[in-house]
Formats: sequence, C-alpha cells, structure tokens
Amino acid sequence: QVQLVESGGGLVQPGGSLRLSCAASGFTFNNYIMSWYRQAPGKEREWVAIIFTTGSTNYADSVKGRFTISRDNAKGTVYLQMNSLKPEDTAVYYCKRNTGGFWGQGTQVTVSS
Repeated sequence: QVQLVESGGGLVQPGGSLRLSCAASGFTFNNYIMSWYRQAPGKEREWVAIIFTTGSTNYADSVKGRFTISRDNAKGTVYLQMNSLKPEDTAVYYCKRNTGGFWGQGTQVTVSS
C-alpha cells in the first residue's frame, strides 16, 4: 500500500534552515508528481511546492526564493529545503502524492526565538 512518511521537522530560530524528507513506498515513485503542503494552527491547509516527474518545480509566492523542493528517485524520497525561515512558516508540513490524493502524517515545523 502507498505510504508517505515525513521527517525532519523541529524548532528553529527565525532565519534558520531545516530540510524535510518524505520517504515514499508502495508505488513506483519516479512515475508520480509530488507536493508539499502545510497547515498552520487555525488555518486551512495550503499548497507550498510541487515537483513533476521531469524534475520541474513550482512554488507558492510565500516561499519562493527561500524553499527548494527536490526528489531522489533512487531513494523514493522528496525533500523540502527551507531557508530564511520566518515565524509565519510555523505549521505542520505534509507531503502528498498528487495522483490519488495520498498524504503523509505530517511533521511539525516551529519557527520561534
């Protein structure tokens, strides 16, 4: 069965960096478009970044220039490198396999001094 397991979240100071990972299993990873979403307390889940099977990427305006999505097809893993973090980036971050709408369990990112 499809499984997506996020890791790498934590507490970081403003201006700091984190790298999130999402390990996928149960399907042929390189055939699927993958995305990252986030949900802050009291807010709706929002799209953050997408990576296509070709490696092309796109980002929400709020993270463009600070976040980088990438994938390692050999490892079946999608990453989100987050730099210059701001308090408003605080959220639970989820990875998603776009086809079929499969979600991971999420990983908490807290940006605070």
